[in-house]
Amino acid sequence: MKNIRFIVFLMSFLGLINSTIAQTNYKLRKYEHVKTFFKNISKQATELCLQNNIPPAALLAISGLESGWDSGYIGQITGNILSLGLRKGDIELPALKLPRLIKTKKILFDSLEIIKYAPNELKWEQRPESLKKDYRPKQIAGTTYQLAYFKYHPKEKSIAQLANINDFVTIFIGRKSRLKAYRSARKKMDDLVAKHGKEVLLKQQTAIDFVNEIGGKPNTYNFRKTWPKKVIYIIKNAGLPELTSQLHKGIKFEKSW
Repeated sequence: MKNIRFIVFLMSFLGLINSTIAQTNYKLRKYEHVKTFFKNISKQATELCLQNNIPPAALLAISGLESGWDSGYIGQITGNILSLGLRKGDIELPALKLPRLIKTKKILFDSLEIIKYAPNELKWEQRPESLKKDYRPKQIAGTTYQLAYFKYHPKEKSIAQLANINDFVTIFIGRKSRLKAYRSARKKMDDLVAKHGKEVLLKQQTAIDFVNEIGGKPNTYNFRKTWPKKVIYIIKNAGLPELTSQLHKGIKFEKSW
């Protein structure tokens, strides 16, 4: 019995050491909001990416950057964490009149939170059309009602975010996209998989190459030269290649992180 207790203690201790080492090597892992963001989507997102020949580490890093770790009001309302634009037939988040909290500059969209403040603490602003797809349920998508729906329905929020990711890997970065950069990126990924197998998509350099293909130049996901650098910083400092590799092997998120 003593030996069993010692083994259990030793395994727990080693797990704590491994977790500490991971946080030391990957500086973004010390932030709880980063962990929470990836915990909710990383396993299913990894499998969606592998099915469609997209490096999952790149996808996760892009979603973290574009959504501000799910802090942007458009992403929180719509579930559109990748900031995907509209396609024909998509439902758009309309123009909204929302208050900004004067003290913190934060935009509020939850009516139950708004009523906590006095009128002189808020500055109401007209927000323009988002031009972003609204992933809320059909009965409220595209309306100004229940803007905080996902805040109170976390399971539905994860489903919406994964639908957003699915659109990215199956449609947005398409093999027949009108954008040459996307077609080129998909061809390179397909060629790599044909030559080396799906495992190549889990490598850090593959994720970096993909990011550099789809951004940092005109007519790409984000034309700013700093954009790939920011995404690659997240890939490396959140340890996303290692995380997605372990998740793909069936290791649970808490242990992988």
